[in-house]
Order: sequence, then structure tokens, then C-alpha cells
Amino acid sequence: MFGRFGWAEILVIVVLVVILFGHNKIPGMMKNLADGLNIFKKELKKTEPKAQDKKNAKKAPAKKSTVVKKSVKKK
Repeated sequence: MFGRFGWAEILVIVVLVVILFGHNKIPGMMKNLADGLNIFKKELKKTEPKAQDKKNAKKAPAKKSTVVKKSVKKK
């Protein structure tokens, strides 16, 4: 039902958006959208290393600690 959009359909959508919102508001809306996307990307970059560290910690086998006992000689 909702197949690919052709150039004619996209042109109609653009004309309707310009009529509804006006040509003065569209640049402001696009700026707000771009700012929101940039903030979203920054937050993703902040959380990715933490998630990868947790995955690596679970995969790595636990290291056994070796305790070396020193013998003490009594005189």
C-alpha cells in the first residue's frame, strides 16, 4: 500500500509542508532537528564505551591469583 515514493509524490509533500508552515518557519524547524540529532549522537558516543567494557569483562575469564608463600626459617 505504501510503496516507494516517486518524485511527484515528494514534490506534493514539499509543497504541502511549505503551505502549512510557511517558508519562514522551515529553516528554524530544520535547525532544531539538526541540534536534536547532534545531541543524540553525542550521547550515543558517551554510552558506547561503557557498554563495550561490560561485554568484554563478561567474556574474559577470571584470572586466578597466585599467592607465593615464603618459608620462614627459625633458628
